[in-house]
Amino acid sequence: MDSSPLVQGDPSRRELEHAVVRFAGDSGDGMQLTGSQFTLATALAGNDLSTFPDFPAEIRAPAGTTAGVSAFQIHFGAREIHTAGDELDVLVAMNPAALKVNLEEVKRGGLIVLDTGAFTAKNLEKAGYDSDPRHDGTLDAYRPVEIDMSRHTLEAVRPHGLSKKEGLRCKNMWALGLICWMFGRDRTATEHWLQSKFAGKPQLAGANVAALRAGEAFGETAEIPTGTATYSVPRARIAPGLYRNVTGTEACAYGLVAGARLAGLPVSFCSYPITPASQLLHELARLKHYNVTTFQAEDEIAACCAAIGASYAGSLGVTASSGPGIALKTEAIGLAIATELPLVVVNAQRAGPSTGMPTKTEQSDLYQAVYGRNADAPLIVLAARSPADGFDTAIEAVRLATRYMVPVMLLTDGYIANASEPWRIPDFDDYAPFPARFHSEPADFAPYNRDPETLARPWAVPGTPGLAHRIGGLERQSGSGNVSYDARNHQDMTDIRARKVLKAAEAIPAQTVEVGETTGRLAVVGWGSTYGPITRATANLRRAGHAVSHIHLRHIWPLPANLGELLRGFDEIIVPEMNDGQLVTLLRDQFLVPATGVDKVTGKPFKIAEIEKAMRAHLEAETS
Repeated sequence: MDSSPLVQGDPSRRELEHAVVRFAGDSGDGMQLTGSQFTLATALAGNDLSTFPDFPAEIRAPAGTTAGVSAFQIHFGAREIHTAGDELDVLVAMNPAALKVNLEEVKRGGLIVLDTGAFTAKNLEKAGYDSDPRHDGTLDAYRPVEIDMSRHTLEAVRPHGLSKKEGLRCKNMWALGLICWMFGRDRTATEHWLQSKFAGKPQLAGANVAALRAGEAFGETAEIPTGTATYSVPRARIAPGLYRNVTGTEACAYGLVAGARLAGLPVSFCSYPITPASQLLHELARLKHYNVTTFQAEDEIAACCAAIGASYAGSLGVTASSGPGIALKTEAIGLAIATELPLVVVNAQRAGPSTGMPTKTEQSDLYQAVYGRNADAPLIVLAARSPADGFDTAIEAVRLATRYMVPVMLLTDGYIANASEPWRIPDFDDYAPFPARFHSEPADFAPYNRDPETLARPWAVPGTPGLAHRIGGLERQSGSGNVSYDARNHQDMTDIRARKVLKAAEAIPAQTVEVGETTGRLAVVGWGSTYGPITRATANLRRAGHAVSHIHLRHIWPLPANLGELLRGFDEIIVPEMNDGQLVTLLRDQFLVPATGVDKVTGKPFKIAEIEKAMRAHLEAETS
């Protein structure tokens, strides 16, 4: 993506600073594919963007029901984009169920593109409608555009000899062509992608390309209803460089590989499938040529133990899961703490408890990450704030794990894992190496001796001459590593494991303020994927003249050494979280500050307006 000026197009197009579009339909309608191709065209057009794929939890929900609705949302603009957008400017609903699930997200006066071919009596009944929403006043506050996409798609693909069922599968490309026309997007990249995807099936490639072109042609030539405008979104002003679109899962995978390269280690990724963490296994399996070994275990604890074994043998052991799987890994994570081996644990949080809502996002594993193990078993906890930030946060996880010989839990969530944004590919030479240090001298070696600077024990690879030793889950004697049940020794080992983790605060950056001053009336403190909406809400209130600031945490445990002093510079602190107030508890516990939670557990990300409303309420309460 470059930063060249906007090439002027059709002057009849209405210019927008930003827009939010959502494609929604049945889980078999290809909405994720449609959204990803529109994202590609938008990135090539020079806009900044953020996406939000929304998957149904049911694997095979009945077609046409609300339980099976899949959606893909993209927010793009000429300004810096931090969120997937609060309200929809355009909703493309491929059936009545998609309309019902997503209608409340459309702004008043927003455009709703409907496939009338899917609005049959049977489909209306499946969606739970008592009457047709097109005719009963349901859509009076919006601008509906009714098009029989099914019929037009079948007409477009007829020359390619597909059956009716096969032809209707091209309907998503017809809808994509229409929206590309509406926003002036070039379809060329999508055509190339289709021809590559169906290279061995030219009949399907030709049909999908024909549907894409037909949707665009319909927009250019048909009688679109009055009030349906076409739009132009200028290029964003962004730093020049080489960009690619990246999901949080991809960025995390690349960061783990980069961190291992900076440490001089191979990666051993051992995992067990669980939504939404499974994609990390898939992504790393594609990176074998970067000295990455992937292993799918029979269960969660086996996966974690295999990763610990890999670290014991001199590799970077990594495992990943979501909240329920992290609970199952907990005993093994305690083993990594007791053996004092480096281990990176990626937790892609989802809505819970128990199985909960597997495909919905939440931030409710902070307690689990900081406190959730038997006995006193501290580890380092980090949180990525956006999809692209997964890269640098993963590198930091590797750095701290190998420096302090301790597990590091890296928190993402369902939104970060699946969402995407443009990522400026960094120059790897700008990253300072942090080579892992393996002990090689047998003189005075003992497995639980300590580095005086980090308190880390030596990392001795089995088989190194003169370094035979034992480690394990039973309490070890300080220094020798022999099994010990001595009361004083257990006290000392418990204390030193805790001090070692706390010493990591000496090697992490001082906490800074993202937006605003270091003192003021109100600080909004966030972590993880709340970064985007907090940043925009804070900027909006500052433009209105309010003394508000945004502080965002990457290092959750230990907390940055200067954080307490920074927080005490504000009259009031609020903490928006997608949980029931977990960071609030941690901040009150550590700093005795009067933090107040702004909690949300709907399975959906915060909207900018929700945070802005909470901030205004606190500011008004102060002045009343």
